[in-house]
Amino acid sequence: MTDLLAKIFIKNYKDTKDPAVRAAYGKLTGWVGIVCNALLCAGKFIAGVLTGSVSITADAVNNLSDASSGIISLFGFKLSEKSADEEHPYGHARYEYLAGFMVAILILLIGFELLRSSIIKTFSPEPVEFGLLPAILLGVSIPVKLWMMWFNTRIGKRIDSEALRAAAADSRNDVISTSAVLAASIVSFFTDLELDGIMGVLVAVFIIISGIGLVRDAMSLLLGKAPDPELVESIHDKIMSYDGVLSTHDLMIHDYGPGRRFASVHVEVDSETPLTVCHDIIDRIERDFLADGMNLIVHPDPIVTGDSEVGCIRRDLVEIVRGIDERMSVHDVRLVRGEDTKVIFDCVVPHGTGMSEKELKGEITRFLNLRHPNCSCVISFEHSYAPIPKTKND
Repeated sequence: MTDLLAKIFIKNYKDTKDPAVRAAYGKLTGWVGIVCNALLCAGKFIAGVLTGSVSITADAVNNLSDASSGIISLFGFKLSEKSADEEHPYGHARYEYLAGFMVAILILLIGFELLRSSIIKTFSPEPVEFGLLPAILLGVSIPVKLWMMWFNTRIGKRIDSEALRAAAADSRNDVISTSAVLAASIVSFFTDLELDGIMGVLVAVFIIISGIGLVRDAMSLLLGKAPDPELVESIHDKIMSYDGVLSTHDLMIHDYGPGRRFASVHVEVDSETPLTVCHDIIDRIERDFLADGMNLIVHPDPIVTGDSEVGCIRRDLVEIVRGIDERMSVHDVRLVRGEDTKVIFDCVVPHGTGMSEKELKGEITRFLNLRHPNCSCVISFEHSYAPIPKTKND
């Protein structure tokens, strides 16, 4: 069904790297959500009026909010299509993240409103008139919502969309809430137990917990979430595949929305490599990454490989910093020789080390002096934005 709809409504539907195709997928899911949820809302509202059930009526309002979520997603994907301009040179793809955040907030608000009305109904229960028609309307909505969950999940994976993952989670919540409402209505019909309000509270709590998780995920993307470790490792492995590259560090990835990634990285090359050859290596790396959809800026660092003393001190520094914290690393090690030899290097400090830069410098210098008494350290401390896997040269 997903592929059939994609073939009908999306041109070149297999080319999901194309921003236009990606946006078309988003708009398709938006329209599907609006139509399905509007129909479900109408059916459940009729059932709620006929039975006098607050939980069924609340479920109808929940579907109305889902239709609103579809409208938000539709506009989010539409706005994300806008080309870069002078005010927004990195494009407008973050509108999709913003749409996901707004959907998550809406889910949270609906959860709190359902909780409020259910608590009132729990302490002031009213008889619920349940019958065949409400049961059929609720029963039909469950497979519809299951299909919508599957539909949004599949397309969300296909185009890597956080907004569609939120929509899929919302559909899952609806399946659970509607099933609970239907079960409570059937039990109340055949017994004297008034479960309408209690079931509404339980459903509301579940929706609120889910909403909080969705808000947290959406906020994380808007604030600048750390890149996926698999992405970082794939970038590292690809860079290391080029002849002449000794190591890589200082990777920074800036996410301006799906398909809008910009990055910078330092690449170590032998200091004896001619400048024209070094430039060719860097140029090829940047061109290849751009062809894969990432705008990567590469900075070359010349490394002295023929100096045994530099190599020895570098190995000692690696051992020292990893003894302090296994995640720490050093790079760009060079010497200024004299009566007091200066060891100049950069030290990458991961978050949560628990030591100040002054304390770290003291510890590193103390351990280094045990092995090289006439050396002093000049350290530039850096923080890791995208930890790169360790190599033998780290």
